[in-house]
Amino acid sequence: MARSYWLMKSEPGTWSWDDQVAKGDEGEGWDGVRNYQASNNMKAMKVGDRAFFYHSVNEKRVVGIVEVIEEYHPDPTDASGRFGMVTVKAVEAVPDPVTLADIKAEPDLADLPLIRQSRLSVMPIPEPAWKKICKMGGL
Repeated sequence: MARSYWLMKSEPGTWSWDDQVAKGDEGEGWDGVRNYQASNNMKAMKVGDRAFFYHSVNEKRVVGIVEVIEEYHPDPTDASGRFGMVTVKAVEAVPDPVTLADIKAEPDLADLPLIRQSRLSVMPIPEPAWKKICKMGGL
């Protein structure tokens, strides 16, 4: 089965890696996304896909890996009914969190949406970049 890779940003004060881990195998819906491009990225996600869990705002670093356990479905926090969400569960922490500065310092990663579209909250990560970031993080 071909797996796709992603990066999902969360403000640690709103939803942190520790919050995600605490949900266990039940996982948690990735709600609150109100950007069409990010929403379309979630629509493309399949069960078994993996995503970096990225603490945004002050931390700006990859701290863990989550797995999609439920594909795109309605987001109960969206009264308009236009946006949905996927459900993800924590897979493992990144032993050495990879900062945005670390990623920017790596020429092979210069084309990532994380750098080129810094406001995007859910984005695809090409497999070679996924492997490189995993290695940078001690996985």
